[in-house]
Amino acid sequence: MPERYTLLHYGYVPDMLERRGPHRDAHLELIRSWKDEGRIVLAGAVGDPPHGALIVLRDAADGPAFVDADPYARNGLVTNWRVEPWTVVV
Repeated sequence: MPERYTLLHYGYVPDMLERRGPHRDAHLELIRSWKDEGRIVLAGAVGDPPHGALIVLRDAADGPAFVDADPYARNGLVTNWRVEPWTVVV
């Protein structure tokens, strides 16, 4: 049977590597705590250098909640985000 998750897509500011420093530890701690709680399945940056991120969530309602809590989003490092369902077949 297919598994259903929610994808949270982030777009980052062009100078993300230069600007993320003051907020990175708190951002990573948020991800770790949500992972420990079972709310996040996977998370990571997209691109090299990173131009965004992809976060796999168990519950669609957690998408906006994560954005609201995330230091990157709260400090203007996330330029856009979207949430969409993801059905894993294999």
